[in-house]
Amino acid sequence: MKASRLIIVFLFFVKITTLQAQAPQERLYELRTYYATEGKLDVLLDRFKNHTLKLFKKHHIKVEGFWVPLDNTDSKLVYLLSFPNKSAKEAYSKAFVEDKAWKKVVSETTKDGEIVAKMESVDLKMTDFSPYDWKNVGNRVFELRVYKATPNNLGNLLDRFKNHTIDLLEKHGIHNLIYWTPTETSQGAEDMLYYFVVHKDKASGLASFKEFDADPAWKKVKAETEAKAGGLLTVYLKSEYLMPTDFSPIK
Repeated sequence: MKASRLIIVFLFFVKITTLQAQAPQERLYELRTYYATEGKLDVLLDRFKNHTLKLFKKHHIKVEGFWVPLDNTDSKLVYLLSFPNKSAKEAYSKAFVEDKAWKKVVSETTKDGEIVAKMESVDLKMTDFSPYDWKNVGNRVFELRVYKATPNNLGNLLDRFKNHTIDLLEKHGIHNLIYWTPTETSQGAEDMLYYFVVHKDKASGLASFKEFDADPAWKKVKAETEAKAGGLLTVYLKSEYLMPTDFSPIK
């Protein structure tokens, strides 16, 4: 009986180790955005730094990065987690929220009131053309860009990035980090694109995109792809410049 239990435990750890060694392209990513209650952002950051990260590790939840906007007027925290797959996410998350240690942390950090006013989350998968240059090099800012494609044009938008845009961005000093689309229809699987690029600083990023927009090669690609699709490929673009927190795994 004792030997059987040891075998089960051994197999469990073999499975966990295998999943943790999984290729980045195969993982499920979850991008979360927290809006701290007024005056509580520092409390929220402290809770992640000193408590939550340890519990994430305990429950096999991989932390990819933590950021706050450069102009953080909304007391926002953006962070990225990853999981082997959806079922693992559900299992790991359930174990995390039911952990007595986590419940104690929540109780202690909210004794003076809630510290999170609102939370948003989207599950993401890497595109087939996505780079994954997830290195901690420091001294740079991250830009999260979110596109909504016009109806039935997400494929055309992805093709344009894959075959043209990524190279043109690099040409103008805009380093591509990672690209995703949502996994769920309700979260934009049919029309949304999320990606991170990095810059030396915000001023450099704005200047690089100005040069990119003026590039004749980009203008030609844009005109040709829109002509092929019968109109614009995007409804809107949202951009936000972010700075890694001091406890972010990637900087």
